[in-house]
Amino acid sequence: MTENAATLVNPQRFLPPGKKVVRVVFNQIIKLLTNIICKVDADQLNKVPLVGPLIVISNHVNFLELPMIYPRVPSDLGIGFSKEENWKIWFYRILFSVWDVIPINREEVDLTALRRGIEALEQGRILFIAPEGTRSHDGYLQAGKPGVVMLAQRTGARVVPVACYGGEKFAENIKRLRRTEYHIAVGEPFRIETNDVKVTRAVRQQITDEMMYQIAALLPPEYRGVYANLDNATQTYLRFDRPEANNLQR
Repeated sequence: MTENAATLVNPQRFLPPGKKVVRVVFNQIIKLLTNIICKVDADQLNKVPLVGPLIVISNHVNFLELPMIYPRVPSDLGIGFSKEENWKIWFYRILFSVWDVIPINREEVDLTALRRGIEALEQGRILFIAPEGTRSHDGYLQAGKPGVVMLAQRTGARVVPVACYGGEKFAENIKRLRRTEYHIAVGEPFRIETNDVKVTRAVRQQITDEMMYQIAALLPPEYRGVYANLDNATQTYLRFDRPEANNLQR
C-alpha cells in the first residue's frame, strides 16, 4: 500500500457499525459477481492511498467502473457521484445508500452535488469521480468536464488517475457467456496548483485537460480518444510529489 490502513482519518465517524458491516458484505458480493462475469486485473488498486482528502478520477466506459473500483479500495472513507436517474432503480438506491453515493444532475452545473463533494473532501474522505460525466460505451476517452477542478482546487486534495479498459466488450461478451478481460491501471498522485493565476473558464478547461491526459497516459494508445496525442499534454498546473513521477513519463 502507498499508505498504511492504520493511518486512516477516523473512518468510524462516517460509518456507524451496522452500516460498516453492511458495506463490507455488499463489497464482497459485488467483488464476487464482477469476478464471475469478468477476468479482473485490478492489482494496481493497491497503489491508491487510503487517506483523504483524495480524489480518484477515472474514465467512464459503462456501468462497470464503480463496481470494479469502489469495492476493491479497502477504505471506509469512500464516497462518489452517480447520475440522479439511477436513483429510480431500486437496486441502485440500496447500493448507493450503502456506498454513500451522491446524486448529480448531468444536464447542468449541479452546485448542490459539488458542495456535498467539497464537504466530503474537507472531512478527509476519498471521492470517486468520472470527469467525462457520461459513458463513452466504446472505450475511447472523451473530453473532461471542469467540475473536478473546482473540487480539487477548493480542497487541496491529491488526485489519483485511474484508467479502465476492456469493459467496452462486456455487452457483446455477456451475450455469448464469455468473461470480459477487465484491466485497471493506477497512476501517480498529483495536486492542482494555480498560485496567483486567475482561474478563468479557459484556465479551468486547461487544468481539466491536463488531468485527463494523466488518465490517457495510463491507457493503451488505441483508447486515448480525444487525448490521443500525448505530445499536446501540458502540466502547467499539476504538481507531483516527485517530478519524475509524472504519468506522462511512463
